[in-house]
Amino acid sequence: MSEPGDGAHALALPDSSRVVPTSTEARAKCRIAALEEELQMMRQERGTKQRKTTYYVAQGRGVRHMSVLYTNLEDLIAKNNHRYEEAILDNLEGSTPEYVFCIFVTYLTPFFRQNRLQRGYLTLSQALPWFYSKLSDLDADDCEDMLKKIKRGADAAHGDDTSTLKDLIATWVNQDFHLSPLLRSNDKQLCGFAHDVCGNLLCPAEWDWNDNCVKASIRDRTLDFIVSENSWPWFVYENYSFNVSDLEKGLFKSKILVQAFKAIFTSPSSAREADGDGADILENNRHACRALNQVKVKMCVRFALSSVSSWHTVNGDFDYEGFWNNIVDFFEEVPGPVVQCRVSKLLEWWTRKIFGKNHREDLTPEVVSQMSVTVLAEQRRAQEDAAFNSE
Repeated sequence: MSEPGDGAHALALPDSSRVVPTSTEARAKCRIAALEEELQMMRQERGTKQRKTTYYVAQGRGVRHMSVLYTNLEDLIAKNNHRYEEAILDNLEGSTPEYVFCIFVTYLTPFFRQNRLQRGYLTLSQALPWFYSKLSDLDADDCEDMLKKIKRGADAAHGDDTSTLKDLIATWVNQDFHLSPLLRSNDKQLCGFAHDVCGNLLCPAEWDWNDNCVKASIRDRTLDFIVSENSWPWFVYENYSFNVSDLEKGLFKSKILVQAFKAIFTSPSSAREADGDGADILENNRHACRALNQVKVKMCVRFALSSVSSWHTVNGDFDYEGFWNNIVDFFEEVPGPVVQCRVSKLLEWWTRKIFGKNHREDLTPEVVSQMSVTVLAEQRRAQEDAAFNSE
């Protein structure tokens, strides 16, 4: 047996610093394992961040269509917060934020109906149901990052829409008016009031473009013929004509508007079928033809017909934001139930134009029983029964 002083089997004891000795190889393996774990976490975080970016940008593409065209999202949020703080909610103390918000939207919205920003926020919350909860859950930096990505998607969609219609509008005008020489989308200087057909479509409905004096005065931008957002242009009327004693008749029913709507919201190829109509529509499709969607289309058509090469809120004497507000007010600021009924019929007309006929309700069990799918199923069962009985 070894004596206590024998060093043959003595253990390596830590030095005075109490550090246990390790090999270089072991330390390297530990370091590599730690780095690999850190790298994996970084990859996961980057993947999560990329997915969030893609999601927010994709969701943002519908903001300009469904909610507001010009107002910043921060202004909408600030306006809603201001209204919320002003509201009398003393009897809701102790309620959850979600419940308070629902009560606020349900009962206090009519009180703020005149405020476009508030209506825009409510529409945004309906289009993006998760928006309110995200604002509540995220910190300030994450909220700012989310809004930037949503706006990136909204701006990208707006640019895509105007670019698409710039080419298509020229094609449609050439086809419908049999122009020679042809209108060219890449030469905006020859569009607008400089072009006879485009000028006619852009001319305020209260003036006669065929009157050479009117035409010259509009082109010279004289004081008596100011083209502004306060006039409905010819291109928004059915057959590009209107009744001076009934300015609402045919308003927002023009072929070029239907074509533009289909090009943006369904597909460019579907715009070729703008003359179709239908009488029977599924109720579920009615939400897809919202008034604000049509407003966006009218703005893009007006821009495509003009001589302006890049988007500006104000073009000469014409204010696009004011034009937007006038169209929104036409659909939402109605004086009473009679006008509201006409607005609802106009939206139904748009739904029929976009989605066409639908006869799903006519597919009764009796009718379906005579169709090939049902008949084939019966034949297969009969064949199986015959084979079984023959055994």
